[in-house]
Amino acid sequence: MDFYLLLGLDQQASTADIKRAYRRLARRYHPGINPGDRAAEAMYQRIAEAYETLVDPERRQRYDTAGSAPSDGTAEPPRSVEFAGFDFTVTAQGAQASTFTELFADVLHPAAGDEPGKPEIGADIHAALTVSFVEAVRGAPRQVVVTRQDVCGACRGSGHVRTTEGRCVHCHGSGRVRWARGHMVFAKACAPCHGSGRQRHQRCAICGGHGRIVRSDAVPVAVPAGVMDGARLRVAERGHAGRNGGRTGDLYVSINVQAHPLYRREGDDLHLQLPIAVHEAVLGARVEVPTLDGPIKMRIPPGTQAGHRFRVSGRGVRRPHGAGDLVVEVKLVLPPVVDERSRELIREFGRLNHADVRRDLQA
Repeated sequence: MDFYLLLGLDQQASTADIKRAYRRLARRYHPGINPGDRAAEAMYQRIAEAYETLVDPERRQRYDTAGSAPSDGTAEPPRSVEFAGFDFTVTAQGAQASTFTELFADVLHPAAGDEPGKPEIGADIHAALTVSFVEAVRGAPRQVVVTRQDVCGACRGSGHVRTTEGRCVHCHGSGRVRWARGHMVFAKACAPCHGSGRQRHQRCAICGGHGRIVRSDAVPVAVPAGVMDGARLRVAERGHAGRNGGRTGDLYVSINVQAHPLYRREGDDLHLQLPIAVHEAVLGARVEVPTLDGPIKMRIPPGTQAGHRFRVSGRGVRRPHGAGDLVVEVKLVLPPVVDERSRELIREFGRLNHADVRRDLQA
């Protein structure tokens, strides 16, 4: 019985790898989790024996040299493992399969060898971008920094690189791997060397065999003119890299538009409140109105009431199909009365213009 194969490891596995493999398998076969399952109990004892042998440097060296477990009767009893906090829903495949269905699936449906896996499209990435009111109206080039998985350049996404040919460390040159379930022993072609017993590739050291690396990219995002708050922009193929030659996912950017101190947007129209003095409203005036393209002059006719709206054509949000308007709403601002002369003038104005302004409220 190969202890490395039993734990799903190779001879280069570190002590941390051995401990992780032991905990993963022990929590599957532990008698407390499989009450009454004698096969699971026997498997747990083998796993514990393999762990005790490989985790001890001296015993591991003797095992690697002799190729078998020590039989001098000095083996220590298996140490217990604390299982608190483990996820017992984890599944395994191949040599770590825990059910007969999985085991026979490996025997009857062996790995495809050199046949590549099915291409998988990379996952999309979602990000948020805050833009100013003016940038949303006029459009602007921006950037979004995202952390994404990209194809490893060292192995070109395969997860392995070609190396000097030698004996496969997984099957020790036999071309087949064996594992036990109770009193049953199973064998199949070694997947890493495809049953040849010779290793021509090794795991990529850059990506750890995953075929992808994590990197941060500054992705340019063209914010279109007239974009609305809450809009979502799609940047094609700037998401996570796909697997087995699959297409790269997309980047979706949600737009947050900051409020403006002067303008309020309704569709393609911009709304602005324009303060005017009483004399300007009564007598009329030409006043300066701010716009996003610079100030313009607008005529206020005599007798303009508070709340009256003026529409300035083409001064709103510009789109390829046209532009909205600027809607100017008059806001009447009363002057401060700080002296008796001003009060007397106001009283005289009221006597000369004594119309009942509340007549519409009479029942």
